[in-house]
Amino acid sequence: KVLPACLLLALLLLAPALLAQQERGLIFNLDTGELCLQSAQCKSGCCHRTDGLSLARCAPKAAETQECSPKSIYGVYYKCPCESGLTCEANKTIVGSIVNRNFGVCKDPQESSRR
Repeated sequence: KVLPACLLLALLLLAPALLAQQERGLIFNLDTGELCLQSAQCKSGCCHRTDGLSLARCAPKAAETQECSPKSIYGVYYKCPCESGLTCEANKTIVGSIVNRNFGVCKDPQESSRR
């Protein structure tokens, strides 16, 4: 009879912590600044690292006129992809994709069609 009571008490104490984990997430739904391994883990959709030796952290997507990367095959970016509605005008070569150096600038596609 003592073991089930202890187990019940432990579950009651852990329940709020488990609920909080599901809301924010330990692996997915990560906020800006949190460590990540893949962009799918971040609320923003961008897992960013400054160089090859740095730890990757979730970062906001690039705004208009900011440097960007087209979609990465690795899931980690040196420059985040553009916010929704913007396009990353970059050199989209195979070599650039492989070495992750095909950076561009976020532009509004509506702006270029008005000219």
